[in-house]
Amino acid sequence: MKYTTLPNTDVKVSKICLGTMTWGEQNTEAEGHEQMDYALDKGVNFFDTAELYSVPARAETYGSTEKIIGTWFKKTGNRDKVVLASKIAGAGPYTAHIRQDGFSKRAITEALEGSLKRLQTDYIDLYQLHWPSRGVNCFGLRDYPYKTSAKEAENHLEILETLQDFIKQGKIREVGLSNETPWGTMQYLQTAKEHNLPRMKTIQNSYSLIHRAYEYGMSEVSMRENIGLLVYSPMAQGVLSGKYLHGKWPEGARGTIFPNYIARYQTQLAEKAVIEYQKIAEKHGMTLAEMSLAFVNQLPFVTSNIIGASKMSQLKENIESINIDLSEEILAEIEAVHQAIPNPAP
Repeated sequence: MKYTTLPNTDVKVSKICLGTMTWGEQNTEAEGHEQMDYALDKGVNFFDTAELYSVPARAETYGSTEKIIGTWFKKTGNRDKVVLASKIAGAGPYTAHIRQDGFSKRAITEALEGSLKRLQTDYIDLYQLHWPSRGVNCFGLRDYPYKTSAKEAENHLEILETLQDFIKQGKIREVGLSNETPWGTMQYLQTAKEHNLPRMKTIQNSYSLIHRAYEYGMSEVSMRENIGLLVYSPMAQGVLSGKYLHGKWPEGARGTIFPNYIARYQTQLAEKAVIEYQKIAEKHGMTLAEMSLAFVNQLPFVTSNIIGASKMSQLKENIESINIDLSEEILAEIEAVHQAIPNPAP
């Protein structure tokens, strides 16, 4: 395994992060425990979860993933071996069963205390805001929703003051963002600087070979302001395994069970790009999954690459990607496809 640190901290994290959102829906508690055992044995010390998991988010499974992690901590005593990240859910129809007051002090307090209880821990190493309360172009929305977002505001100061209180109490070590924009990220950094409040250390946004929109502005913020990207959906919800090509719908696959989760990655142009990337991988003796993850692993603005799997075979392949170094020749071939078919998935 390869390691780095959360930016501006001494918190050591593996370059591969274990994603957990299928546990409690597609995966049982026993399977979640097996994945954590294996990942930790392979040197993965960074786990990411969220209060709304498992997915799809619904009242019946709210908090189920955190509970599975909590029972594993209790059974193994491995809490001190793991850098644990979780998130407070953002507001909106998707989370109406959780709460609707965004990131108010009351909401953050309720969310954090609930997560700590389910996780059976006294602290969370990295606490993240799952998505902004204002409208932004994420989750497959390509264009900025200016008609509604212009009327919205966010309580950056109240949020950071509340998080600071929990840091002082020892319940949070570091804080981060998710699904944010360059403007939103800079607002948090400016507010923190002006009021001597906690600085956001990471941002968890989507990134993959067929969705590189992070490079349109956020990559510069990451590198100049030292905000580490935690990549989610580096496999484009499994599309970059090639298993959905040519109209295939594998039995038991996430996209087969929940097709809306991969719809954004299944445009005609996206399939064309995936076919071209697969040719490159095969030419150089790799699977498409290995190449897709290895590409993300080597990016200079990436702190950790969040991999998720519903099967142990997938988990093993994903973790092994850390041992693959892409040559300049391969990177040039990847770039040629990107230039011909840029960002085909929104």
